[in-house]
Amino acid sequence: MSLSRSRTSCVIAATATALAVLTACGGSGTDSANKPAGPVTITFWGWAKGSKDVVDAFNASHTDIQVKFEEIPSGTAGGYAKISNAVKAGNAPDLVSIEYSSLPEFVSSGALQDIGDQFTEADRAKLLPQTVELTTLGEKSWAVPFDAAPQAFFYRKDLFAKYRVKTPTTWDEFRKAAEQVRKADAKARIATFFPDDPTTFEAMAWQAGAQWFKAENDTWKIDTTDAATTKVAAYWQGLLDDGLVHKNASFSPEWTGSLKNGTTIGYLGASWGAGVLKGTLPEQSGKWAVAPMPSWDGKPASGMLGGTSFAVTKDSRQKAAAVTFAEWMSTTEEGVKARIASGTSSAFPAAAALRPVAKKAFDASYYGGQDIYALFEASGASISPNWAWGPTTGTTNTTIKDHFGKITEGGPGIAEAVKAGHEATVAELTKRGLKVEG
Repeated sequence: MSLSRSRTSCVIAATATALAVLTACGGSGTDSANKPAGPVTITFWGWAKGSKDVVDAFNASHTDIQVKFEEIPSGTAGGYAKISNAVKAGNAPDLVSIEYSSLPEFVSSGALQDIGDQFTEADRAKLLPQTVELTTLGEKSWAVPFDAAPQAFFYRKDLFAKYRVKTPTTWDEFRKAAEQVRKADAKARIATFFPDDPTTFEAMAWQAGAQWFKAENDTWKIDTTDAATTKVAAYWQGLLDDGLVHKNASFSPEWTGSLKNGTTIGYLGASWGAGVLKGTLPEQSGKWAVAPMPSWDGKPASGMLGGTSFAVTKDSRQKAAAVTFAEWMSTTEEGVKARIASGTSSAFPAAAALRPVAKKAFDASYYGGQDIYALFEASGASISPNWAWGPTTGTTNTTIKDHFGKITEGGPGIAEAVKAGHEATVAELTKRGLKVEG
């Protein structure tokens, strides 16, 4: 049995009593396995960079399907709440963007349709296996993976050179580099801790080998006190306590301002961050470079920070058309070109065959012509396949975020925030009638 099937079989067993939606729910739909025969119009909600460009390109090249696009806030900034409310009201769009971390929660609530009759094993075989695993639950396919999001370290190569700081390859070296940066400029820091974004911390734990959610037989096992998570929490707490990193909300005016004035000279992000920096700081073209994420032993290792999939909502009556569009976005040269060529996206396609297309479409002059896609390729291959998301990610992340916001010198810290997230997760799973250990 494959890793994906083994794991997802466990997921269905563990959720059967209260979350039978994994095998039985997700709208009935009216489509057969055939592609749409006549011209239809579908609606699509999303927020990823370049989405409108992709929709415009699709509409210009297709007469049988037309797409109406609405840009919504990113998932955790209100987008998921908007999607959930629309599903409850019965007026959800046909297709929605959902990050891998949130997909199990939407599936477990019955908000989505199984698309396995449209998105076949042959289609999935073309994609990075880790993304297929994250969109397969209960041996059913719930979304079309678009990209993977391997971690990466973006840094100001001009200021690293000025301060004589070596690009770190291990977390020990990262701390030493952080000390050098602060010594060279008392206001400057090597990176930022994002109190509003637990997913960045979770990606660090993933990289270190943590496995927070595990389904065995009919029980969810929750473990956020493992050695890997404890190590990552203590490490970042030390950086905060010693004033070696800033603490600002992600993508906030404070964070952006510190990048502009050179008081933040590094960003621990993911592949999509290359487009974010390019779009946010165009005046700094040629000053940035990308390095592999520091690891604990210096060997390649990555978690996944974000990553987008496209799912069909339960009440859509245009499943075939919606999947056709999702596949076009994710698995065709034209779709990837349309997104990357906009200049705002540096997405790393889940479809291996399309990564050369993305590389060619992305103008890497911002990074001095560096082959950033070769770096993403190596990082993507090093993503651990052992991480799984549970059906209560919203509860987990909201709780951790709330407690991250309360971190103060001498007060509650990262470990307390993770503990609170653990307790809230166990309580929510128990409330749903599931067996829990942890």
